[in-house]
Amino acid sequence: MHDSLDGNSNLAARTLGEIAATLPGATAVFRRHKLDFCGGGTASLAEAATLKNLDLDGLESELAALAAPEQAIPEEPEALIDRIVERYHQVHRRELPELLLLARHVEHIHAARPDVPAGLAAALADMANELGAHMQKEEQILFPMMRRGGNPMIVHPIGVMRQEHTEHGGRLSNLAALAHGFEPPADACDTWRALYAGLRKLSDDLMEHIHLENDILFPHFNA
Repeated sequence: MHDSLDGNSNLAARTLGEIAATLPGATAVFRRHKLDFCGGGTASLAEAATLKNLDLDGLESELAALAAPEQAIPEEPEALIDRIVERYHQVHRRELPELLLLARHVEHIHAARPDVPAGLAAALADMANELGAHMQKEEQILFPMMRRGGNPMIVHPIGVMRQEHTEHGGRLSNLAALAHGFEPPADACDTWRALYAGLRKLSDDLMEHIHLENDILFPHFNA
């Protein structure tokens, strides 16, 4: 599967470092296959796969799935709930632990630099905890109520979720401030670049996630 990804042709020829720095989620794939994207980041994907005796087509498929195009937004509430859980809840749960690992690494390795994103790992850990609790409440309380058609009392949990969405927005703003608008230094290592690319995707995903709930799902229930 030697096609394009994010407008760059021949993925197999791109270096691990370049892929890690530009494709959010790639570091988790590399870590899973024990591919060194930092110290050994100058090797191409094809070279690294050969060295580790890994299936190159399989690696490319995993990486291409991270950049899969978005699907149309469902209109029916139940299908929209399914989409939110699969596309956003599950993705947040998968990506936040990896981002936390990257943030801790960058803060530790580059602690002496004045532009290090000090405090970023702690802020990410707080977001992971709060967002995890928020999604659990939706999946265990709010979404089942919606699947049953809702009732007059549903406006109360929806109100709580809207308030928590506002709080998540504040946390995103804090992450952006700590990470200098997700713009890495010119001499940043691949791990640092991967971290900021992942944070930018997290921010975009969470804002879209909140928009789908606040502006499309919740109004189905007059809330």
